[in-house]
Amino acid sequence: MRKNYNFAFLDEGSKREIRRAILKGVAIPGYQVPFASREMPIGRGWGTGGLQLTLSCIGPDDVLKVIDQGSDASVNAVSIRGLVHETTGVDTTTRTQDATLIQSRHRIPERPLTRDQLLVLQVPTPEPLRTYEPRETVTRRLHAEAEYTGAYLELFEQIVRYGTTTTGADHPVMVGGRYVMAPSPIPRYDNARLNMADNLTLLGAGREKKIYAVPPYTRVESLAFDDYPFVTEEFEGACCHVCGATGVYLTQTVDPVTGEQVWQCSDTDYCAQRVSGEQGEE
Repeated sequence: MRKNYNFAFLDEGSKREIRRAILKGVAIPGYQVPFASREMPIGRGWGTGGLQLTLSCIGPDDVLKVIDQGSDASVNAVSIRGLVHETTGVDTTTRTQDATLIQSRHRIPERPLTRDQLLVLQVPTPEPLRTYEPRETVTRRLHAEAEYTGAYLELFEQIVRYGTTTTGADHPVMVGGRYVMAPSPIPRYDNARLNMADNLTLLGAGREKKIYAVPPYTRVESLAFDDYPFVTEEFEGACCHVCGATGVYLTQTVDPVTGEQVWQCSDTDYCAQRVSGEQGEE
């Protein structure tokens, strides 16, 4: 750790203020808590909210994992991991089961997290009502009154136009039967991983200056209609061309040898552990 930095980059007063916002978010699941977002050495919109949560919660004994769309090797993941390690000296890992704190963009790891792990999700747009109501004062009132007709109307319009909902990611969820929440741009496949999870999930939006949380064992339901139930992405007949996995979230890529379009595990650590024979370990 460089001596000219405070531990975890942020000053202690800033970290205390962020932790107070976190505590309020945990106490009111799904509620967006405003906070004084700090300037960070990365551009807004590239994970400043999640990074501030990580820096405010991390301790000397933690082990950090950072992923971007399932990959440990993307520019975003490598840069954030390097910054946190440089300013804390904590150990880092690519193995999900070895990490005590996981910061992620666009994915929740395939391996179920435990009660001893903290998941931090980067959020670009925390307000699930923003697409049809641009005024912050109005959306705050709608949340206070639990008036979510507009959220359902948006899904209804998608069904009328396309025959199904078209939210490829960031499909809104109801948390604890009270607040409609944006789960961050995770795929619909990952929404179920928030429901009654063993771990605490924190969500941070630096540009929008909001923090919210899903505590352990909290009911999280994806918005849907009785006659048009919520469905996730389908990969029928597909498997990972590297490890052969099925029943996981897959992405399409190009085989460097044949040049053909193939399916591959989005979670690179999960895929690597299957190849090495470690899959199935909990």
